[in-house]
Amino acid sequence: MTLIRPGADAADANGPARRSGTGRAVAVLVLVALAALVPLLGPSAALHGTGEAAAPGVGGIALLRGVLFAALCVPLGELLVLRLARRLPDAPAERPRSWAPLATGAGFLAALALASVVSTGNLVPHSLGQIDVGGLYDSRDGRLALLEVNAFLLAALCARSRRPAAQAWPLAAVVVAEALRAHPTSEHGPLVGSGLTLVHLTCAALWAGGLPSALRTVRLWRGDAAGAALLGRYARVAAVLLAALTVTGVCSSLRRMPAATVLDQLTTTAYGRTLLAKAILVGVVAVLALWARIRLSRAADPLTAYVPARAEVVALGAVVVVSGLLTALPLPIRWS
Repeated sequence: MTLIRPGADAADANGPARRSGTGRAVAVLVLVALAALVPLLGPSAALHGTGEAAAPGVGGIALLRGVLFAALCVPLGELLVLRLARRLPDAPAERPRSWAPLATGAGFLAALALASVVSTGNLVPHSLGQIDVGGLYDSRDGRLALLEVNAFLLAALCARSRRPAAQAWPLAAVVVAEALRAHPTSEHGPLVGSGLTLVHLTCAALWAGGLPSALRTVRLWRGDAAGAALLGRYARVAAVLLAALTVTGVCSSLRRMPAATVLDQLTTTAYGRTLLAKAILVGVVAVLALWARIRLSRAADPLTAYVPARAEVVALGAVVVVSGLLTALPLPIRWS
């Protein structure tokens, strides 16, 4: 089994190959539309019967946060795979076209929209006159929002420069800002919570962004033996990232939902329900990853791991979308 289908020598350029490309484009559009519907429609399902009230515009905010998280994943994942590929002996010099400029541009727009919400006291502005840019400097959340806007703008410029690796620094600033934003100073032990979120978000971005970049590189190399080696190296890194994700995710959940109340809050609160959905999706991703690793090590053609790995990419995309929804929902009550 090969990574690509026969080219023009096996099918007419205006025939099945073109129809296949059109089908893939339609499938991508459908998946993007479904991904957008999850944060827009998800809050009502998560909040149903809980007695909790969500902030105004929670669906739009969840969608913006999902875009922001995806904008972090893509360039950080590309940087990880580029680093792994450079260490491969006799690897082809070709690299897929970078998606970082488009991703960081989308992240800038999402961060700008989120900053406008913060400037109005976390209310959705209905006109430009309601946005108080100067007021952002007067609050911690406002300053963090401005930091994210400027960091994504700088990352977008770096992605288009001759040294795209420099975008790692502004992207790291976004991760730090998100970790601080998620844990206000009024929270018990905010620095501990921010540290856990920092590690969790970094590992998630490298894992979710690295896999599609690795698959695009393998596809470009067209069955070269270096492709299997690259997937193998990514698999070892992903295993470490998954372990760190699991540990930090469990610790963060227990900080917000004490052990004695977890089972109740997983089904009776919007945050708990969404967290449970995310945990199930991560479990699906882990199974798909294990399947791909087994095929990579045992199959006659190791590159057949490409098939389950593509399904893993879709599942990881769903995790990113649900994560955006999770950050927009009201936090659970800490029962004593």
